Amino acid sequence: MGEDMPATTPSSSPSQISVWPGRIISALVVIFLLFDSTIKVLKLAAAVEGTVQVGYPVTAVQPIGIVLLVCVLLYVIPRTSILGAILLTGYLGGTTATMVRMSNPWFLFPVVVGVLAWLGISLRDERLRTLIPLRASAPQ
Repeated sequence: MGEDMPATTPSSSPSQISVWPGRIISALVVIFLLFDSTIKVLKLAAAVEGTVQVGYPVTAVQPIGIVLLVCVLLYVIPRTSILGAILLTGYLGGTTATMVRMSNPWFLFPVVVGVLAWLGISLRDERLRTLIPLRASAPQ
């Protein structure tokens, strides 16, 4: 190959190819979490019933929804998206712990949502992939 030929074209570079799947995955996570936070903030019957069922008081429903909403908003804003992902990881970790404590068979669901949140942001943000590289094998 000639030295003057670029290895990849800008439109086909791995970072450009991964942006749209990352956006789609992130959008699905955001839609789900926005729905969850909205029903909690509005104190809809399903949210109140579910929260009380897992052992939290009715007074905690709205604050939990507000915390989740703030985390999601931080995740959506490009400058604060990594902070949002970190905070969502903590929130979803608490959700997982609550579900495990209640012997809920769906306890892996918040783990999957968290993994998808990080997958979406890592596909969208090349700087994150540089900071936390995933390797197929150990370096030699």
